Amino acid sequence: MAPLPEYRPKQLSLGPLEAEILQIVWQLSEVTVKDVHDRILADPSRELAYTSVTTVLRRLTEKGWLACNKNGRAFYWRPLVTKQQSEMIKAHEQLQQFLAVGNPDVVAAFADSLDEAASEKIQAIAKRIQAARQAREE
Repeated sequence: MAPLPEYRPKQLSLGPLEAEILQIVWQLSEVTVKDVHDRILADPSRELAYTSVTTVLRRLTEKGWLACNKNGRAFYWRPLVTKQQSEMIKAHEQLQQFLAVGNPDVVAAFADSLDEAASEKIQAIAKRIQAARQAREE
């Protein structure tokens, strides 16, 4: 089981265009505004101003998702977390919010309403947690 990443973006919430551009950055590893703009405009039904891409890349940097480096006259953006780390961080955040309810009756009612497949997943997760804790103790 991979550990939860130590680094977390400052702000986890992303708008649709931010999420789309972050996906492109993950695919390409390092991008310029032109790289992202060209990728989006590869879809003939799309229109997006070059400056909008710049704005979104800067916002993703401010939110802590990307780092920006200047090389010559060009700016390059790269992700600070992988897609897998992002999914782990978001899942952890959602679980924490769910558990913050603090009422065992609410959590139990939720668990009771799950179908068989979801219940089996929860049991498998519980077994993995128990195995990880035992491994740490050894």
